[in-house]
Amino acid sequence: MPLASIPSPSQGVWHLFGVVPVRAYALCIVLGVIVAVVIGERRWRARGGAPGTIVDLAVWAVPFGLVGGRLYHVITDWQLYFAPDAPNRPIDALFIWNGGLGIWGAVALGALGVWFGCRRRGISLSAVADTVAPGIAVAQAIGRWGNYFNQELFGGPTDLPWGLEIDPDRPGTIAGVSTYHPTFLYESLWDLALALFLVWAGSRFALRHARVFALYVAGYTAGRFWIEGMRIDEAHHILGLRLNQWTSVVLFLAAMAYFWYARGKTGEERVLAAGPGGEPPADPAHPAGQADEHEAAAAAAPADEPGAEDGAGTASEADPADAPGENGGPVRGGEAGESGEPGIASAGLALDTGGSADPAHPADQADGPEEPADPRKGVAEAASDGRKET
Repeated sequence: MPLASIPSPSQGVWHLFGVVPVRAYALCIVLGVIVAVVIGERRWRARGGAPGTIVDLAVWAVPFGLVGGRLYHVITDWQLYFAPDAPNRPIDALFIWNGGLGIWGAVALGALGVWFGCRRRGISLSAVADTVAPGIAVAQAIGRWGNYFNQELFGGPTDLPWGLEIDPDRPGTIAGVSTYHPTFLYESLWDLALALFLVWAGSRFALRHARVFALYVAGYTAGRFWIEGMRIDEAHHILGLRLNQWTSVVLFLAAMAYFWYARGKTGEERVLAAGPGGEPPADPAHPAGQADEHEAAAAAAPADEPGAEDGAGTASEADPADAPGENGGPVRGGEAGESGEPGIASAGLALDTGGSADPAHPADQADGPEEPADPRKGVAEAASDGRKET
């Protein structure tokens, strides 16, 4: 007789008002899902994602995951429902509340549901996977307590003080043995430690592109391998190992291979839903319909104004006061040309007065370099012009 032990609950089902059954196994699954969503939401908002995203994705993940987990269990343990001497009826394969969910199927089909949800929202699946990985581990830690209430999936006999008492009429028990290894507790503690490790590693090494999720898969399968080896319930064996142990080996190697492969990924991961029509989210600096100042100035400039196409002209184009006059000297503001009007035409501004083009050269031919004007000559010519006009 062991000095101490963990007692098993006397029942795993309660009836509300004597009619509605409330099953501990189902409550553990539901509680695990709620906790995982809460953790995922907090981590998603901390990463810059929109609130409510993980809740919406859970609507896809939970039903897909439940169906996938049950399918994996029924396919790998089909003899429990469809063999000639099966202890259960075929219809019992649908009674998920009686226990029997394969984590591999739950994660695989649940991930498919999340992928559908991510595509609809226009966000990166890899970013979501890294965000929810610790929460999934915590959910598994909570869900394992459903096995405790059902008195199932326990390990071999033990006299350790934390041995689990199992009723002698339960499937898998050994005559004369009262306490067994609480494998549900071992896995629950392992999953909690794994969740803490994932949070630390993801923050410490800035892991992105589903590398945190890869660590989750590798970490869970490493623990599941040795815990699975302690169980004594019926299972398929291949080369001396249980089927789930082989599955753990394959998934562990695949997860580590991906973790190594994704080490150089640096692309952007979208955490905000795309705008209407698939455009990226609007610029948070100003409302979507408000243009930047330089864009508004360029749009307001006349199309035929010099420098309107590129938004700015040269200094010589912008300052008409420095444009050359008829005799090579600069025409200042208020100085008249030949017509007696201010020297606008000679300044080269685009004022269409219907006059003819410069006969000295074609319109599209630029002036050649002009020689510097002689100030004495300019003064003499101006005096001569003044005498002619009088």
